[in-house]
Amino acid sequence: MNALKRLWDNLRTSFWFVPFLIVAFSIALAAALIAADSTVGDRWLARWPRLFGADAIGARAMLSTIAGSMMTVVGVTFSMTLVTLALASSQYSSRILRNFIRDRVTQVVLGIFAGIFTYCLIVLRTIRVGEEFGFVASLAVSFSIVLAIGGIGVLIYFIHHIASSIQASSIIAEVADETMDAVDRLFPGALGQAAGDDGAEQVSRAVAQHVWQTVPGIGNGYIQSVDGNALMRLACRHKTIVRMEHGIGTFLVQGTPLVSVALDSPPDDELVASLQAAYTISRHRTPEQDCAFGIRQIVDMAMRALSPSVNDTTTAVMCVDYLAAILSRLALRDIPSPHRLADGELRLIAVGQTFASLVSEAFNQIRGNAAGNVSILLRLLGAVQTIASVTARPLRRQVLREQVAWIADLAERTIEAPHDLERFANRLAQVIEGFETVPAVPALQG
Repeated sequence: MNALKRLWDNLRTSFWFVPFLIVAFSIALAAALIAADSTVGDRWLARWPRLFGADAIGARAMLSTIAGSMMTVVGVTFSMTLVTLALASSQYSSRILRNFIRDRVTQVVLGIFAGIFTYCLIVLRTIRVGEEFGFVASLAVSFSIVLAIGGIGVLIYFIHHIASSIQASSIIAEVADETMDAVDRLFPGALGQAAGDDGAEQVSRAVAQHVWQTVPGIGNGYIQSVDGNALMRLACRHKTIVRMEHGIGTFLVQGTPLVSVALDSPPDDELVASLQAAYTISRHRTPEQDCAFGIRQIVDMAMRALSPSVNDTTTAVMCVDYLAAILSRLALRDIPSPHRLADGELRLIAVGQTFASLVSEAFNQIRGNAAGNVSILLRLLGAVQTIASVTARPLRRQVLREQVAWIADLAERTIEAPHDLERFANRLAQVIEGFETVPAVPALQG
């Protein structure tokens, strides 16, 4: 089941699958209209001769013109897409190319143009010249004009879409929306019952008293996803404990430990294969189970914007704003304990992200490259204040306090202008004062 899900995810996010479906539909449409012409075409031609009337030579010429034009448009569309990919990669980050490749509008537009071309070829093949065996699929030929006019509208919309999609605000917002969807989907997780704070001693004893057998990983690449339910089922079936050695988003070297199992003897081949099958390993990361990857993409764009060669503070400010939105959403969520229980027994020790690690992922590198940049330092303070305003948990607020202290230390060392330093100090005082007020616990946090 997990393999089928991975296959479907790969298909629907690929660049060719949707165009292939549209081309297949265009072939079926052409065949249906040609069949309709064979049965009722004469009746429609007699009723509307000016609308459906066309001789074989004229129909062939028109279909040839439309088909040739569509292939030209397909070439232009591919060129525009490649130029967009090159610009996005050089100006923002190569990690966002995946978002352009899986863009549904681009896939549908390419499929429509290729589908119109294929439709014209199928209809063109059926036209016969001659009085005895002559045949013109009048209905299908007339519908090709409708498709051609529709293709013009699609081309105009695609130009607008490309112009909009390469704007920094659109790219950052799309990545942020995808990441927040991942946060909503992943937290809180449900891989059995959480051990809780009172189970920490039980977990420590279980880890210390067992003999651990390692299961190696197959292939080199990033861990895209883990079927936690499958790991729980295997642990319960074999009455053992499964310990993940790598979390989602980390790079796995072939042959290194993937998981460890609490067994006195090495696991059999069936168990090893089942444990390995619970992992999806590929060349790149995806945000479906890896919200840290979405944060990483936005951080990369902020780092590129803050580089001396680009020096685009406005884009970096937008990145910080959307990171604040993602972490505010995360602050409302319960992050499951890595120790998962089933019927009161420890069964799975997971490796996952924590609130502190995700905050560090979002802000540490941006802060390190914002030395002397008053706008970014002020916006970082505002972002931390926004996140703190939605969480009442002491540990999470302590993580945010540490970020404030590090931002303040950097500002004191790198801001040279006295009036800028005074402005920062006033904003810092407001943020520190805001930490004194603990917000009410939102509904999602319970």
